[in-house]
Amino acid sequence: MNSRETATFGGGCFWCLDAVFQQLNGVEKVISGYAGGQTASPSYKDVCSGTTGHAEVVQVTFDPSVVSFRDLLGVFFTIHDPTTPNRQGGDVGTQYRSVVLYHSYEQRDAAKAVIDELSREKVWDDPIVTQIVPLTTFYPAEQYHQDYYSNNATQPYCQIVIEPKVAKFRKRYMDRLARR
Repeated sequence: MNSRETATFGGGCFWCLDAVFQQLNGVEKVISGYAGGQTASPSYKDVCSGTTGHAEVVQVTFDPSVVSFRDLLGVFFTIHDPTTPNRQGGDVGTQYRSVVLYHSYEQRDAAKAVIDELSREKVWDDPIVTQIVPLTTFYPAEQYHQDYYSNNATQPYCQIVIEPKVAKFRKRYMDRLARR
């Protein structure tokens, strides 16, 4: 019996992360939601106000015998800019911060190790500002946010913002694409 693990990441708009992680072999489920704040059961409108402390995140259920947490971190750091505090492109606010919300000390240590490696390798000109914090509570986002890219691929935001990230992922991880 294979056990499943869960990872939670925030790196800008959750639609972008969802679109990519859905396509990774070994990922079984991706849920867009909110985490890292102090408001219980926030709505999208609440989170967008910037007053809840929550980030837009995705919670990824994966099979570690197919894809490791470290592999997920590699994808995560490929598809967003971890050097811009509280911002990804035109999305600005604490809800768009770069954050790894760890579920175990092993995940915490792996995230720190990957950030240290990327920093030593000078992958980016600016310092990495990704937060590494324990997950306390995850709140699933409203249903219309789930599988947003798959359900709305022709929308301008999807074409202009999400599609380039998906294309970058596909090019770099072609051998890791899910066969669905």
